[in-house]
Amino acid sequence: MNSSFRNISSIMFAAFFIVILTGCDNKQKIEEGDGYVEVTGGKVWYNIKGTGDHTPVLLLHGGPGSSSFGFEPYKKLGKDRPIIFYDQLGSGRSDRITDTTLMTVERYVEEVEKLRQELDLEKVYLHGQSWGTALGLEYYLKYPEHVEGIIFSSPYFSTKKWIQDANELVKTLPDSIQTIIRTNEKNKTFSNQEYQDAVALFYSKFLRRKERPQAKKDSASKYFGTNVYEYMWGPSEFTATGTLLNYDRINKLSEVDVPVLFITGEYDEARPETVKYYQSLVPDAEYAEISNSGHATLNDNPEEALSAIQKFLNNTDKQKK
Repeated sequence: MNSSFRNISSIMFAAFFIVILTGCDNKQKIEEGDGYVEVTGGKVWYNIKGTGDHTPVLLLHGGPGSSSFGFEPYKKLGKDRPIIFYDQLGSGRSDRITDTTLMTVERYVEEVEKLRQELDLEKVYLHGQSWGTALGLEYYLKYPEHVEGIIFSSPYFSTKKWIQDANELVKTLPDSIQTIIRTNEKNKTFSNQEYQDAVALFYSKFLRRKERPQAKKDSASKYFGTNVYEYMWGPSEFTATGTLLNYDRINKLSEVDVPVLFITGEYDEARPETVKYYQSLVPDAEYAEISNSGHATLNDNPEEALSAIQKFLNNTDKQKK
């Protein structure tokens, strides 16, 4: 009887040990592919590239209302870790929305958390771009235990500061263009063709300096959630009229207690001097300025941007060991 008991115990222990190992393996393994996650207000689309065993990167796109489309070059970093692309509700391949009560900072934070839970991600690096940096900061402030590190790319933390920078950049444009911008802002005639042409000129200098192929332009336009952008932000990058008009979280940067990399373009709307100021507020934060680049660093100089990102991720991984 004692021998039988010992045999049964050994078998049960072995089975239990296998279950534990299998459970751990499943939890760590993140499958490539895409899918949808149900969040408040609809379904959001995600896509996972890469199966490396290092901490995943969760990409938070700009806008509000843009999409993960601009992150395409990031796929090259998938050999080390999963790269998680996702489109925020109201844009990209996620459900479109008209209910403005869903277009809030707080709801978008909970959307990110629901996605993390559904994908069973214990820890992630956050890479926010433009508006995505504000979303990343807000997520960290509420759920710091799930954040390994943060990349703030072309950061936006304050509408007042953003508009101050935009005004400085507008001043570099021809006087006639400045007059067109200010006149149409005053009259709120944002659909005026002269205003739209002035916006295009500004964007060619400070948003995206490298022209995209027409097919990529068409895709980006298709994925853009214009109503979300206009409701939360406004008619253009340098004119804010939406619900984010008084947004300012600069005073929260000093609370970030994970490794941080700030990235900005040489000609970025998020001007280098401003981004260096933000860097000074975060203990031990790093800084990278991408040459010959505007706001869209992964479009204008992807090689240099990806190199800075990979270096930061690898160094942070090593510090954990």
